[in-house]
Amino acid sequence: METSWIWLGIGVYVAFAMITAFLSRAGKSEDMQHYFLGDRKMGGFVSAMSYSATTYSAFMMIGLAGLTYAGGVGALGFELIYLMGVTLVLIFGPRFWLVGQKYGYVTPSEMLGHRYDSRSVAVVTALTSCVFLIPYAAVQLAGVGYLVSGMTDGGISFVTGTLLATVLAIVFSLIAGLRSVAWTDSLQSIMMIIGATLVVAFVIHRLGGVGEFFGSLSADHPGHLSVPGNGFFSLSMFIGLTLPWVFFSISNPQVSQRLYTPGSMKDLRRMLLGFMFFGLVYTLVSVIWGFAARLHFPNLENGDLATPMLLASELVPTALGIIVMIGIVAAAVSTIDSIMLTLSSMITRDVYHVAQPAASEAKQLAIGKFVLPVIALLAFGFAQLELDLIAVLSVSASAGLLVMVPAIIGTFFWRRGTAAGVLASTLVAGLVVFVLEVTQTRLLDQGSGVWGLALAVILYVGVSLATRPPQQRASEFLDHVAEGMRKRKAV
Repeated sequence: METSWIWLGIGVYVAFAMITAFLSRAGKSEDMQHYFLGDRKMGGFVSAMSYSATTYSAFMMIGLAGLTYAGGVGALGFELIYLMGVTLVLIFGPRFWLVGQKYGYVTPSEMLGHRYDSRSVAVVTALTSCVFLIPYAAVQLAGVGYLVSGMTDGGISFVTGTLLATVLAIVFSLIAGLRSVAWTDSLQSIMMIIGATLVVAFVIHRLGGVGEFFGSLSADHPGHLSVPGNGFFSLSMFIGLTLPWVFFSISNPQVSQRLYTPGSMKDLRRMLLGFMFFGLVYTLVSVIWGFAARLHFPNLENGDLATPMLLASELVPTALGIIVMIGIVAAAVSTIDSIMLTLSSMITRDVYHVAQPAASEAKQLAIGKFVLPVIALLAFGFAQLELDLIAVLSVSASAGLLVMVPAIIGTFFWRRGTAAGVLASTLVAGLVVFVLEVTQTRLLDQGSGVWGLALAVILYVGVSLATRPPQQRASEFLDHVAEGMRKRKAV
């Protein structure tokens, strides 16, 4: 595809997104809740679209399509299990929202620190999130780099693509914090779902219709329609990929932080329902896209090139190709924005504020805005490694966040949990995951997330039983949650 068309599409997208971001500003953001949580007044539709754009990043149309290209229909099962895991929001969403309203939490790590009556818990969980989320942000930047480079056959370099996404993420997040990100997310989500669905329908038509499409796939690539098929999705591989995804909605703080933002419990329900519909459609579209690439380009060396190659091919009209490209770029930028906002709020609220408890809200906010571009630049540097298979890398980054799942579950359902249990499980299990990922070691052929979660459960429960819980804080916290849930059921 001509480079000029790509730049034209990006220019139009940037113009509309910038206008949307500036229109979203409602006065000057002078405190942490307004800037990082949209003043806790996000409506159901905006929340649903923002939650969707934050979750479904470059991972989907590049990562999931690439995973389908490499391993076949097992990728569909992998992603559907993620959607099933989102039902955890039905359990934890109202509880996050209730305690957020009661105690004014800005970050999930702040919530953990308060619940376990320990500033160390807030600091350690915040820093652990930084360690694993910065590489995840880098994966999104790499997705944009692969996309524009592949579509232009190198006319726009990988570095230029990642730099573009980095600059856009910084600008959108600085304009008005979460409010501008959420509004641009809504625009981006609509572009993502409409553009991708139209293009998939068009490609299937060009390849002979639904019957011939799957007939050709069955005849030429039979392993792609069964599990384990070509051998890519072994049982251990499937478990290693899906486990971090099952708990993604509560383990990844850039996602769970969004549970504080809806204006009401009704808006929270709308957010979840809208996301589930969006997710199902986008999952099917991404998987079919991967199949289409396998049919048309059967010998790609890197599955992550499946989407760029298809969009630049004769199968896709230039206009539709650009629309889908913009949707993918927008999705990646949205996820990076959310990660940047979450990590900067954690560093400010849970690290800086612990060291400087007398710091005013204005000072905290200034530090948070300073940290935003620093996080983006760290992710940009990591992205230049150009590692393969975005879907696998995304899961690897999320595997480290699994170690906080026992502490999060215990926050709402186990009075006996202690700060020592949280610290032991987060630090020790997190270190194990980090070492396994860096050395690319698979103990007993199992992924790092499996070992990290198992060790975290053992340490959290064992150390908690051996130490004294914060009884007064736990009772106050859990009694408030129980009362709120009773009122919710009565309504």
